[in-house]
Amino acid sequence: MEMPNNTLSKIVQPFSPEEITAFRKDTEGCANIIHLNNAGASLMPDPVTQSILDHIKLEASIGGYEASALQQAAISDFYVQAARLFNARPGNIAFTASATDAYTRALSSIPFKAGDIILTSNDDFISNQIQFLSCQKRFGIRIERIRNAPEDGVDLDDLEHKLKTLHPRLLAITHIPTNSGLVQPVQAIGAIAARYDTLYLLDACQSVGQMKLDVQALHCDFLSVTNRKFLRGPRGTGMLYISDKALQVGLEPLFIDMRGAEWIEKDVYKQRPDAMRFEDWEFAYALVLGTKTAIEYFLQVGEDRVWQRVQELSSRLRTQLTGINKVRVLDRGPELGGLVTFTIAGGDPVQLTQALLKRKINVVPSYRKFAVIDFDEKKVDWALRASPHYFNTNDELDQFIIAMKEII
Repeated sequence: MEMPNNTLSKIVQPFSPEEITAFRKDTEGCANIIHLNNAGASLMPDPVTQSILDHIKLEASIGGYEASALQQAAISDFYVQAARLFNARPGNIAFTASATDAYTRALSSIPFKAGDIILTSNDDFISNQIQFLSCQKRFGIRIERIRNAPEDGVDLDDLEHKLKTLHPRLLAITHIPTNSGLVQPVQAIGAIAARYDTLYLLDACQSVGQMKLDVQALHCDFLSVTNRKFLRGPRGTGMLYISDKALQVGLEPLFIDMRGAEWIEKDVYKQRPDAMRFEDWEFAYALVLGTKTAIEYFLQVGEDRVWQRVQELSSRLRTQLTGINKVRVLDRGPELGGLVTFTIAGGDPVQLTQALLKRKINVVPSYRKFAVIDFDEKKVDWALRASPHYFNTNDELDQFIIAMKEII
């Protein structure tokens, strides 16, 4: 029997109280607020913040070009650390401005023709779905969706049937949707997709920093992530993994620039052989270095230990919320991650969020327009999303639950 995606095959040592205290000491914001919006933007550890500030000060003192030249070894090490994070080669990694930026670069590299099919799920990210609709309008492609299994998440039998019969140009899956705690069975999806001649684009913006992501096990051609969420990196940053297969067939972003290609004749350019062909020439190098530090910090803390802690906290939170009158927890699926979504009968999401903010508790509302298919199936117009991370404490969750009861 196949094990569920990301099931830990070994005993994972939980964090000690002393370790959690140390993580919180490393995180300035923990002294000010209860941060349960890590699926939006987490609190950066102090070493990440410091690495960004150090480079900005260096730019101010000697000049931007000169600062990046001086820090070239550390900047190059970003690709090494990102490769460690994804079990890839440095040449498979591109730095981008966000997960959406990474995603659109990958999507734009696929030479769609009229009649081509994008096969996706019912729980894909809003921006991805809008981009598919834009491709439909511009190129005449078709969008097909895999049905959900009874327990929620992609129905693997229907996935295989549609890959076999529809021959889609692209399979596009979101690992964890922004509006739900659902974790898609991406290892099983990748194993099936690998048997077919279909490009596979995996959006992992909510899973990076929660759990281990091994592109060799995922069998994806593209993996897009953001760095500001559970990875605890800076805003305005993302990463894109591009497989050797995608590079070798010559895929490149629609608007490739001077970093990604060399202009060799009047009407001829030559693309770079590696993933840098998906990058732009201009970078915020302070943010590259901040991302490198965030990756190193996460790997040092421990991927499996983080994932275990996130699952424990989010499960505890769902149980506590279920016991509150008028609250309906919305998450469902065979495996759930760190996004806890719920709605309150007769409540107003803006007023609820503001009432929590006055108590120095950060959560965020989510609306039907962010997840039309999912929210229509659940018959809700909005939800609140609380997303704990490994540095949060049981006491903070208890304070959140007390606040919710008082507000309701």
